[in-house]
Amino acid sequence: MNRFFSQKLRRAGLIGSGVAAAVGLPVFLLAPGKVTKRQKAPFYGRNFAHRGLHSEDKSVPENSLEAFRLASRAGYGAEMDVHLTRDGQVVVFHDDTLDRMCGVPGRIEDKSYDELKLLKLCGTNQRIPLLTEVLELYAGRGPLIVELKTGSRNRELCEKTYAILSDYPGEVCIESFNPMIVRWFRLHAKDIVRGQLATQTWEYGDGVAKPTAFLLGHCLLNFLARPQFIAYHTGYRPLSARLSEAMGAMRFAWTSHNERAERGRDGVIFEYYRPQLRFK
Repeated sequence: MNRFFSQKLRRAGLIGSGVAAAVGLPVFLLAPGKVTKRQKAPFYGRNFAHRGLHSEDKSVPENSLEAFRLASRAGYGAEMDVHLTRDGQVVVFHDDTLDRMCGVPGRIEDKSYDELKLLKLCGTNQRIPLLTEVLELYAGRGPLIVELKTGSRNRELCEKTYAILSDYPGEVCIESFNPMIVRWFRLHAKDIVRGQLATQTWEYGDGVAKPTAFLLGHCLLNFLARPQFIAYHTGYRPLSARLSEAMGAMRFAWTSHNERAERGRDGVIFEYYRPQLRFK
């Protein structure tokens, strides 16, 4: 009789261990970093102008000083992208290459800032700005999201961006598609709220291997960076992303083209329309 109950207990223990492992692994992979109410407050319920308040006809180019001037004047927060130039300057620009926005060939990281500042954005009188110029223009008039783009010198970009943001008196957070960039801020810049950008697996394109795209699209690399918010593409979000949010990650949406994206989100990155400044 005792042997019978001993076998039952052993089996129950094995089952219990299996259940604990099945529950524990997703929690380990998906759990976000802790974020306090004070950290949330500047970004919660806010609409952020995607690459500034630029226009669809490109008369006000994206990531231009004019786009950020208009966003700050309207009272919006703003989102922007940063790259590192060949000579180590942090500039605000989205693409890896110059052809779409400046009409010339070449990669932005292969050009010096002196070369870049001679180029015009979309045929206007606007040029590629330094991050310091955008911050000086915004001057704390709204919260900012700075997206760090992946390049060949990610650590240097992280270090220089953080050094610049540390001197900025306004509210600012960072995000990236690259979890190793977000991880750098987790390890070295705990004072800045950090976010993981993500989208559906099939939207990462040919430049990302399918297994990696699956991990990124399902937020399964959160254990590296412990992001405090998930900025997910508008529309469908997989269960894994929603589980991370349920565990405390702030819920951001990009890039919205109407107010419907505000439903169930804590922050929205928008373009080509004028939403209310706050929605919560």
